[in-house]
Amino acid sequence: MKFLPIQMPSVPLAPVSQVTNNQKIDGDSGFGEMLKKAIDDVNTLQKQSQEAKVKMATGEVEDLHSVMIAGAKASIAMQFTLQVRNKVIESYQEIMRMQI
Repeated sequence: MKFLPIQMPSVPLAPVSQVTNNQKIDGDSGFGEMLKKAIDDVNTLQKQSQEAKVKMATGEVEDLHSVMIAGAKASIAMQFTLQVRNKVIESYQEIMRMQI
């Protein structure tokens, strides 16, 4: 049996010195588009997990391993997204606490 690696939503980073307010990260896509794509990827993994569970319950799929792997992928992607969100909020709050 061949196992595929878990793919996390990728977030390309650019050095701070190369990014200005008017430039876009990664060529054609801006931060908002990159964030939307990452959230869409997590949503897709959640949907795939749900579909696999339904197919398992209806008897269309007999391979429990693939259902469990889809669920684990969705869970890990959601946990990763929540941790990134928490760090962003924490960073924002820290910036707001700074005195000028």
